[in-house]
Amino acid sequence: MTLRSTRALPLPDSPADQESLSGRCSPPKHAAGSLSVEEILRLGTQTLVTAGIEDTGLEAEVLLRHVLGLDRAHLFLALSDTLTAEKCAAFTALLQRRLRHEPVAYIVGHREFYGADLAIDQRVLIPRPETELLVECALEWASRHPQAHRIADIGTGSGAIAIALALNLPEATVLAGDISAEALEVARVNCLGQGVAERVMLVHGDLLACLAEPVDLIVANLPYIETSQMDFLSPDICCFEPAVALDGGEDGLEVVRRLLSSALSALKSGGALLLEIGQGQGDKALRMASNFFPQAEVSLAPDMAGIMRVLRIETSES
Repeated sequence: MTLRSTRALPLPDSPADQESLSGRCSPPKHAAGSLSVEEILRLGTQTLVTAGIEDTGLEAEVLLRHVLGLDRAHLFLALSDTLTAEKCAAFTALLQRRLRHEPVAYIVGHREFYGADLAIDQRVLIPRPETELLVECALEWASRHPQAHRIADIGTGSGAIAIALALNLPEATVLAGDISAEALEVARVNCLGQGVAERVMLVHGDLLACLAEPVDLIVANLPYIETSQMDFLSPDICCFEPAVALDGGEDGLEVVRRLLSSALSALKSGGALLLEIGQGQGDKALRMASNFFPQAEVSLAPDMAGIMRVLRIETSES
């Protein structure tokens, strides 16, 4: 996860603030029911720009597509169409939620990850594009170990990683564990929706306590934000996403350290462990992994921004 450490902004809870929000994002009264799709899209984008929201054009488009029930191609075919007053009001309501920093994925209730459209709500962390590197590293390792069919996704959340692996490794069985029973409810919906419920086993438990026997590959996107930084995350994150999925303890690597301390016995001979880590944690994570796995090949994989994003631990056949 790429997180910018910025002091959280107060949410507009007062009546005056609410009135200000309404004024900023509501279309002119005389235009209600007469705005075109293109005009309301432009208005929504301008509203988000004024509020300092990033990716304004894309976010306004996603919200409007959600209201209209259109994909991107059909939205642009409908740019000259006139919006009804009801649709205009519905779009305005979604803009107000976004102005309160609620993430778009929670507003629309879904997010795409590695080609799969997943149900998302505040019970789970929103899947990030950079986490797709973890999936790619797992698929690359699996391609070199075609007989390795037992995989564990620890801290599965929405089930994004487990589902991506199940969809791309049809011979694999994935055990997906999480300490949050609520998160597993979301993961179950997604497994059913993606047709992999028979090959993704959902287990409630803390870290490797989910495993009844060793597996070939462990993947995990665990909390790695330093506790001292939690209050300085953007309000989109700290005010909406589950803290249990973010807070990695004093140095950000507390949960990773706990997993590494017991991971050796959870892996089959020749197995591997892949972990997502945060910016600036590469060297420390590398040393820690080498201490717990002195005989293993330990390395780091960078994301497209050059940030060391995945810690790779590959054990040898005994």
